[in-house]
Amino acid sequence: MQIKVLGPGCANCKKLEANVFEAAAQLDLDADIQKVEDIQEIMSYGILSTPGLVVNGEVKVSGRVPGVSEIVNILKG
Repeated sequence: MQIKVLGPGCANCKKLEANVFEAAAQLDLDADIQKVEDIQEIMSYGILSTPGLVVNGEVKVSGRVPGVSEIVNILKG
């Protein structure tokens, strides 16, 4: 599973990244988790506001920080 956290490094982006690592740990996932800060790459996903969460190439959340339990549900999905 490939997970990308999109954002330039703001507080919300860092919180989302931490929540993603926590959710992956709870599920004991073997996931490739990447933090993407390159604006051109973020824009390529059509994200208008950060942070963004991309799972296996599909944008799941943008413009807000989902909680750990919501991310767990997304990753189980």
